[in-house]
Amino acid sequence: MSLKIVVIREYDEERHKVALEKMEKLCEVGQRGKPSLVTDLMGDPICRIRHFPLHVMLVAEYGEEGEVVGVIRGCVKTVTRGNSVYVKLAYLLGLRVSPQHRRFGIGTKLVEHLEEWCKQKGAKYAYMATDCTNEPSINLFTKKCGYSKFRALTMLVQPVYAHYKPINSNVAILHIPPSLARLMYNHMFANSEFFPQDIELILSNKLNLGTFMAIPKKHLSKCDLRRGIYPPSYAILSVWNTKEVFKLQVKGVSPLAHACCVGTRVLDEWMPWLRVPSFPNIFRPFGVYFLYGLHMEGKYSTQLMKYLCGFVHNMARDEGGCGAIVAELGQRDPVREAVPHWSKFSWDEDMWCIKNLDEDSKHVISSHCFSSRSSSPVIFVDPRDF
Repeated sequence: MSLKIVVIREYDEERHKVALEKMEKLCEVGQRGKPSLVTDLMGDPICRIRHFPLHVMLVAEYGEEGEVVGVIRGCVKTVTRGNSVYVKLAYLLGLRVSPQHRRFGIGTKLVEHLEEWCKQKGAKYAYMATDCTNEPSINLFTKKCGYSKFRALTMLVQPVYAHYKPINSNVAILHIPPSLARLMYNHMFANSEFFPQDIELILSNKLNLGTFMAIPKKHLSKCDLRRGIYPPSYAILSVWNTKEVFKLQVKGVSPLAHACCVGTRVLDEWMPWLRVPSFPNIFRPFGVYFLYGLHMEGKYSTQLMKYLCGFVHNMARDEGGCGAIVAELGQRDPVREAVPHWSKFSWDEDMWCIKNLDEDSKHVISSHCFSSRSSSPVIFVDPRDF
C-alpha cells in the first residue's frame, strides 16, 4: 500500500459516520478464546471530545472510493505543570486503524496530521494514554512519533453491588455547588500537574453529577468553606457520568463464569443484609461513574474517603445501568490507598507518554516543563479524558 493513496480528512458526519462505526467494530475483536472489553460510543463518534472547546476528529481514507481505514481524536486545553504555571496541552486519543490496513504507516500519518492541527491551535505539548501492556501503541508513539514515557497511573475499579454500602451516622455528606467547588479545587490542586484552567466548565457540565464532601458532623461548626476555612478532617471528590457518552460490555466469557456471576447477583438481591460482593452484569452494555478531584486531609481522612466512595456507590445503585465506579490516580497519590476497589478489575499502569511540539526547542523531555521527575505526587485526571 502506498501512503500517497491514503488521505487524512476532518471527520464529516454525513460522509463518514456509517463507515467509521463499521471500521471501529472491526477493531473491537479481542483475542480468540479470551474475554474482550467492547466500547460503544453513544450516537455521535465525536462525543468523547465534544466537551472540550478545541477538538477535532480525523479519518484516514484509502483508495478512490475513500474507504475509511483509520481514525484519531484530539483536543487542546490549558493545564498546570505544577505551581500554578499554565501551558497549552494537546490530548490524543481513540487511534484506530482497520486490521486489514495496519503496518502501512497509517497510524503514524494520523498522529502527524493531528499534531499539526494541535500546534496550529497553540499546543506546546501533546500526550496520550494507553494500557502499559499495549505494546503496539506504545511502540508507535515512542519509537516512531517521538514521545517519551511520562507517568504510570493506577486505574481503580469498584463494581456496583445490589446492596447499599453503609455510611456512618456521624459523617455528614455535603453537596458542594459548582461555584464553591471551583474555588476549593483551585486551592487544593494549585501545585498539581494537569489541573485544567477551565475547571468551571467541567463542574458545570451536564455530565457532572456533583461535588461531594465528607466531614465528621462534630466538625461542621469548625468550618466555613466559602471563606476557605476547612475542617480538621475531610474528603472531597466529584462524579462524572460516562453513561451518556459511551457504554462498555465484556464479551467472550465462558458459560460457567457467566453463571457464577449471575449467582452472586441473585444471592445479593435476595439477601442484601449479607452484603455479598456481587459481580455486576458486565455482559450487557453498562455505564460507569468516573471519580475525579479526589482529595483528603486530616486524621480521619482515609475513612471519610471510603464513606464518600460508598455514597457514590449508592448513587450508582439507585440510578441503575451503572456497573462500576472508576478512579485514576497517580501512583504516589495518598488518596490511592483510601479508594475501595477490586484488584481483579483494576490495573497499576495506565501509561502516559508526552512529546514537545515546540519546533524551536530540541531539548530532551527531562528538560521540559513536564519532566520525568514529578514536582507533585498528585496528577489531576480530567474526566473528559476518560
